[in-house]
Amino acid sequence: MKKIFAVLSGLMLALPFCASADDRELLVVGEMIEINAKPDVVWNIVKAFDGLVNWHPAFSSSPLVKGKNGHPGAVRALTIKDGPTFTEELLAYSDARMAYTYDIVESPLPLDHYQSSMSVKGNSGGGTTVAWIGTFTRKNPRDNVAEAEGDDAMVKLIIGAYQAGLETVKKMAEGK
Repeated sequence: MKKIFAVLSGLMLALPFCASADDRELLVVGEMIEINAKPDVVWNIVKAFDGLVNWHPAFSSSPLVKGKNGHPGAVRALTIKDGPTFTEELLAYSDARMAYTYDIVESPLPLDHYQSSMSVKGNSGGGTTVAWIGTFTRKNPRDNVAEAEGDDAMVKLIIGAYQAGLETVKKMAEGK
């Protein structure tokens, strides 16, 4: 747990000072949750790239439109409940390490260069720590953007999405 927290803290401290090619600030969001269940139980809930709909309350569908689960290059079409659809591509996947990384290919959200990783690790208490970390820039490169398109709004949106998903995974894994 301490090691994961240290890595997450380091990323969150260092990455915001990086800039994308067009000088928009790289934003970093990370959420962690402790789950009172074995890592393999938690991993079985989150590992299917097309399974987000099964554990995230914000989505109504998440089918693969290209490739296969667990294989980099797989693409899923995510549909937000009562909202738009966007696509994400699986970049890296390790069943042994219980982790994967993906990015957004196309999205109506006002963010760019989004990349995210999820990892599931056993902790010293016999339970599991799940970390979900993402980096992105806002889509609009201008200095004065609408509040809904600004950095703070984008960070709040992604944190809320991560928290909602992780809380649902916790409830499912703990049988609540």
